[in-house]
Amino acid sequence: MRAVDVIINKRNGKALSTEEIEFFIEGYASGEIPDYQAAAWAMAVLLKGMNSRETADLTSAIAGSGEQIDLSGVVDFAVDKHSTGGVGDKTTLVVQPMVAACGVPVGKMSGRGLGFTGGTLDKLESIPGFRVNLSTDEFMAQLRDIGLVLAGQTADLAPADGKLYALRDVTGTVPSIPLIASSVMSKKIAGGAKGIVLDVKVGTGAFMQSLDEAIELAQLMVDIGIHADRKVVALISDMNQPLGNAIGNAIEVREALLTLRGEGPRDFREHCVTVASHMLSLAQNLSSFDEAREKAEESLVTGSAYDKFIEMVGAQSGDVSVLEDPNKLPEAPHIETYSAEEGGFISMVHAQEVGLTAMELGAGRAKKGDPVDHTVGIEVHAKVGDQIDADQPIFTIHAKNERESQSASERLHKAILVQENPIDPLPLFYETVT
Repeated sequence: MRAVDVIINKRNGKALSTEEIEFFIEGYASGEIPDYQAAAWAMAVLLKGMNSRETADLTSAIAGSGEQIDLSGVVDFAVDKHSTGGVGDKTTLVVQPMVAACGVPVGKMSGRGLGFTGGTLDKLESIPGFRVNLSTDEFMAQLRDIGLVLAGQTADLAPADGKLYALRDVTGTVPSIPLIASSVMSKKIAGGAKGIVLDVKVGTGAFMQSLDEAIELAQLMVDIGIHADRKVVALISDMNQPLGNAIGNAIEVREALLTLRGEGPRDFREHCVTVASHMLSLAQNLSSFDEAREKAEESLVTGSAYDKFIEMVGAQSGDVSVLEDPNKLPEAPHIETYSAEEGGFISMVHAQEVGLTAMELGAGRAKKGDPVDHTVGIEVHAKVGDQIDADQPIFTIHAKNERESQSASERLHKAILVQENPIDPLPLFYETVT
């Protein structure tokens, strides 16, 4: 079998056999197939697509390219969640402790941010001393001892995905639905979770711009999970405006802490409760979804979710004193609040523009390896549908200096639109795919 023949078959729109897919992924992971052939193959997949069987085979091949963690010796049933990326999406920081506080172990390997979407590891590293690089033995021990661990992906976990992801990023093949689905699900399957909740974003601040695309991706990932004998549910959620108010690493940690204490923005709190409830429903034999929701909300009201987060941070060498007093989290040198230029009803808070503005301030990366400034970011004080007055505070910018703050302000004023007539708020969720 030759790599060029596999590329030609996919270029011509043929469904690749299981053997062809395994040959190609094994060859690329080992270095026998070079980047230029893998780039050609990825573009062929983007243009010609894959059927559900091909995508399941691709997922299995990527998951099998390295270590596959078996959590059954540590916990009976581990549950995980994955977001396809968004602006202000610090959901993991709240949802995982909520679920763990309800007695369901959560072992999650997260990633770093790229472009305008934030990464969980970058947020966690806002906490002084927090260790994201754990060995597999450390990961398993912490999951057994406290039921919660958030760490970076090990180099041995689905290594073919790491190579393909980096290649897709520089070859214009990121939007391929089969490649996105196999990338997400290969890591979840290799990571050992038996129950998986997928948070598929749709809108201006997401990879999926249309609801139809988001549903297609969600259904494909659910099908892959079922094929791999996992319990999976996918939620289609809105990303036409930032989730919560904070966009930026340290300020998102601060907002997550407020939410864990029973406060925080209403939209973000409700989003977290919904995702956590689905995770509990997958993991526990509950009589109804309402029972799962009641348990999730209780973890916030009683403070048990906050306590679990503190326990995890301490176990991973983080300075818990900054969590007990969030004012100790690192702050930007220049913090300034800007007011609305006119009164009316908020008609748009363009998520991608807000995310790109935060990235330009230094909160995100234009390319892999770029440094991240944990202190900078944006707080947006209004949501679509809100009525505001002229001169009412509308956003706060955390920047390195006044010049960068003013530049960001000019961009944000164009990203947040106001109209005279009332407008309905945006929904948090559009659909649930099972």
